[in-house]
Amino acid sequence: MEMDVFGKALLDYLNGKYTEDIITFSSLDEEDIIPIPYLFRSYEEMPALEQNALNLCRGAVLDIGCGAGSHSLYLQEKGFQVTALDHSSGAIETCIRRGIESTINSSILDFTRPKFDTLLLLMNGIGIVGKLSDLKSYLIHFKSLLRSNGQILLDSSDIIYMFDPDEAFTAYYGEVEFTMHYKGLASSSFPWLYLDYNILQNVAFECGLRCELVSEGEHYDYLARLTRI
Repeated sequence: MEMDVFGKALLDYLNGKYTEDIITFSSLDEEDIIPIPYLFRSYEEMPALEQNALNLCRGAVLDIGCGAGSHSLYLQEKGFQVTALDHSSGAIETCIRRGIESTINSSILDFTRPKFDTLLLLMNGIGIVGKLSDLKSYLIHFKSLLRSNGQILLDSSDIIYMFDPDEAFTAYYGEVEFTMHYKGLASSSFPWLYLDYNILQNVAFECGLRCELVSEGEHYDYLARLTRI
């Protein structure tokens, strides 16, 4: 059975057993840290791009890849009908214990109903696509979960700045492989996609979705809004 490293870290924090953070290793030959307390941040502690996305939410909201549920919790407290979805059982248990009323432990591709007014994918939530070749099928699936006037709010980053300008690519540079390590445990390697805005806009159009650049962050990141054409 796949070890739920991410979920264990969240539950440890919730249970007062926080002693270290998640370490990630990637195909970019980089080691990074996911500070677990940051996953439990309040609205005031969120970057402006995330605050902007939350302020744009409307109607029934599906928080895809909800993690510790900080976005869902904020929206619920504001009176939204919000559902927190994550494939990590530990993440969903964390959300339930934090008081989120509607949760779903599932892969987004296995989730087919009901429909929502807003699909929310934050903290590079579109990264779950993994490979650029799968982007179209994911966007079509997202579209199937939207009500007629629904919207998709997502953020990502263009990581071209991390490469030499003369570097030749054999695959899309935004496709990255990760593993997570926590307290001696390691996840299986998984793909994660960083998506430049132009490609998102082009593929969205192929799927019958209008793509709008809402705002840009300070670290080559952006917030986009997709709606039906």
